[in-house]
Amino acid sequence: MGGMAGMGGLGGTTGAGDIPASVTTASLVPPAVPEAPPHGIGVSLPAADAVAKAQGTFPYAADLWAEGLLWAAVLRSPHPRARIVSIDTSTAATMPGVRAVVTHADVPGDAAHGRGVADRPVFASDQIRHHGEPIAAVAADHPDTARLAAAAIAVEYEVMEPVTDPEAAFAAEPLHPDGNLIRHIPLRFGDPDAVGEVVVEGLYRIGRQDPAPIGAEAGLAVPRPDGGVELYTASTDPHHDRDLAAACFALEPERVKLVVTGVPGAMGDREDVGTQIALGLLALRTGHPVKLAATREESFLSHVHRHPTLLRYRHHADADGKLVKVEAQILLDAGAYADSSSEALAAAVAFACGPYVVPHAFVEGWAVRTNNPPSGHVRGEGAMQVCAAYEGQMDKLAAKLGLDPAELRMRNVMATGDLLPTGQTVTCPAPVAELLRAVRDYPLPALPKDDPEDDWLLPGGPDGAGEPGSVRRGVGYGLGMVHMLGAEGTDEVSTATVKVSGSVATVICAAVETGQGFTTLARQIVQEILGIEEVHVAPVDTDQPPSGPAAHGRHTWVSGGAVERAARMVRTQLLQPLAHQFGMSTELLTIADGKITSYDGVLSTTVDEALDGKELWATAQCRPHPTEPLDDTGQGDAFVGMAFCAVRAVVDVDVELGSVRVVEMAVAQDVGRVLNPAQARTRIEAGITQGVGAALTENLRTSGGHVRRPDLTGYALPTALDAPEVHIVKLVEERDVVAPFGAKAISAVPVVTSPAAVAGAVRAATGRPVNRLPIRPQTAAAAVTAVTQEV
Repeated sequence: MGGMAGMGGLGGTTGAGDIPASVTTASLVPPAVPEAPPHGIGVSLPAADAVAKAQGTFPYAADLWAEGLLWAAVLRSPHPRARIVSIDTSTAATMPGVRAVVTHADVPGDAAHGRGVADRPVFASDQIRHHGEPIAAVAADHPDTARLAAAAIAVEYEVMEPVTDPEAAFAAEPLHPDGNLIRHIPLRFGDPDAVGEVVVEGLYRIGRQDPAPIGAEAGLAVPRPDGGVELYTASTDPHHDRDLAAACFALEPERVKLVVTGVPGAMGDREDVGTQIALGLLALRTGHPVKLAATREESFLSHVHRHPTLLRYRHHADADGKLVKVEAQILLDAGAYADSSSEALAAAVAFACGPYVVPHAFVEGWAVRTNNPPSGHVRGEGAMQVCAAYEGQMDKLAAKLGLDPAELRMRNVMATGDLLPTGQTVTCPAPVAELLRAVRDYPLPALPKDDPEDDWLLPGGPDGAGEPGSVRRGVGYGLGMVHMLGAEGTDEVSTATVKVSGSVATVICAAVETGQGFTTLARQIVQEILGIEEVHVAPVDTDQPPSGPAAHGRHTWVSGGAVERAARMVRTQLLQPLAHQFGMSTELLTIADGKITSYDGVLSTTVDEALDGKELWATAQCRPHPTEPLDDTGQGDAFVGMAFCAVRAVVDVDVELGSVRVVEMAVAQDVGRVLNPAQARTRIEAGITQGVGAALTENLRTSGGHVRRPDLTGYALPTALDAPEVHIVKLVEERDVVAPFGAKAISAVPVVTSPAAVAGAVRAATGRPVNRLPIRPQTAAAAVTAVTQEV
């Protein structure tokens, strides 16, 4: 499993003479000590930041302050596409209280940035490519002054017709010097002439889901005496963001430091990197700290969203329902810039057939630029969109063959050793049949009574206008998969240091805690291996070695693996003197509950006594096995590992009003190993709720490229009243032997599968071909002819 490099340090030598006098043998009775609270792997250890978040003391970036602070504001384009004729900053620059105004002409280094492809300008210079694109930034001594000055910048536009239809982007004039096509993947697997006895087709559309992060997107830039700058922001990939900013500042990376403030939560790329760069430019220009706290409208306009997707499918099956061939066309709308669209497309194409055995597959995938808002990494990107489509196809096949939807799926599920359409063998545990069986056999919820006291159970909530007689119940299934870690040759590596001093352990690792629980996991790992209860995780900044982005469950695997290796190296340092003293190997010594004991009971001491005031430390790396890019026919071992999930949704639909209530979501998931039961449960429930939002309410709407109502009244997030009952029916703990602890990513795959399950349930309740997410009332409203349960 992966490579490892390490080094360690120890206060004092490691000879036998350093055995502390306090070490006892079995003939001596150790002093009684109070019972320690449970800790280590497998325990529901509370999140390290839970108290701070509950008490309101969590260090949000919007709360930062520095002496001599200035405030920033950004001027953004009101047009989705235009040519900039001129920019006049003279009025803004001479306003009282304004300290600096910067535009594209003031960027000393690289004029563009981006994840994967540096195609996104810091400030627009000649072309506007999406609504809300930054044009200039202002620093002033008061936030209102900064906003007024930004509004006073005079920009003359030549408004152009935007390209908003991704299908039209193929023939449209280039919207970017790199062209409109970002990537094309033609996957070819099996015999193109294969046909099935039963064929179903479908056209599916997936909307633009926004990550809608908790807390304002904010940052603070502080100039340094050496001419560099420090950036304080809720970055999820600090070293990458630091390097992008340094290139734009024309500074060496060592002169730019990025300090990660508390990240209240992230579903993908938390921050608009362009805002960080603008702050740094203003701080360098003024010599003062500069702060910006974006409004919710600015967040909607600037950060990336889930790719809106158009999918065309044709499924072939034999008379028994066994899949023969899948044909698909997948078109991702990347918006104005590339960002992570190439990676999202690879996932969409590779998982286009789902966790099913398909002997022949032919998939065409494209990602194109338009003048729509930018798209990028959001949890389960690519996989979520295709899951909604291929599960819609499975429902169509079941209906055409007269089979139960769960039975049709059971006849086709994937298992370990099967092939993906990319030609890659699924070597990790793939208990898909077990997951499906668990949710299928879980008892259905009882039907609510036709009683006025139960009106709150109706779709639409307590004040809903529906009538019980118009409500129908439906059941739907979703089977999905995601890949873990980066893909297609991404060099996944993380570095961690573990220090032990005075019975306290400290973990130093640049893995950002985004709500996925890494900080808690790191504490548990050290507690498990070293038996030390008090473990602290140091704040993250770019003075530490890089650990990569917080995405695809990689910090559980790669950063957790680095912490494990470093802790084991410290463990060896701790135990070697004792083992030498008693003439045995360190493998014959165990650490549990703060005590060190030998296999034969001769040695018994505490970790505190064995440390005897010494400081131990070690640094280690974890790097999983390499992957390879997909070739010209979509073939290749592109993924390190995969995780699977099955969801059964039960919904009530008012077929007159088209309103939908998700009654229950039953979940069975392939987790490898549960490291923190409470945290695992919470992550699954949160993923299900995010998926329900994508299925029913969340869609950042645009008209002619303009974002409509970019706020939390126009963009409908699910609330506590919308969250369904989530029953975690089964967690399959079949350990992945190549992953540290055998654990798999948890939170992404419920997001991928739950929208498909909800759509299937609405399909079953209404008899309508639900082929669009989120599901619109006019889709759910129908005269019911299908066999359903009447509420």
